[in-house]
Amino acid sequence: MLRRTLAVAAALALMTAAAFAETHEVKMLNKGETGSMVFEPAYVAAEPGDTVTFVSVDKGHNAEGIKGMLPDGVTPFKSKMSKDFSLVVEAEGLYGIKCTPHYGMGMVALIQVGEAVNLDAASAVKQRGKAKKRFVEIFAQVK
Repeated sequence: MLRRTLAVAAALALMTAAAFAETHEVKMLNKGETGSMVFEPAYVAAEPGDTVTFVSVDKGHNAEGIKGMLPDGVTPFKSKMSKDFSLVVEAEGLYGIKCTPHYGMGMVALIQVGEAVNLDAASAVKQRGKAKKRFVEIFAQVK
């Protein structure tokens, strides 16, 4: 009987957490409000368990985690070109995202999940081209 009660309690806890999880949409664009080759929005504040969906509005883009800019324990990821991609963010910290072919053109984004526990490591990663300038602006939004 105790096992059954614990199983029911665990199932209810999972359903409750899922009910409060949010989905955030990030568009992959050739041209947006902040210029060409952008993720819009470029900064997302999320909570553990939320889903971030990258929508392929314009063809030729993807979403890839940037080495050194993911929380500990997060498996590196790279979506297929011109395909929507959903990422469930579980670990707290900052997730640096790039569009592989347009990284040097500044097509980058940052997801903050809960506390920015890896802020020092993520902000220390060397960026190239326009990504460097865009990340300065994006990191200014971290809370």
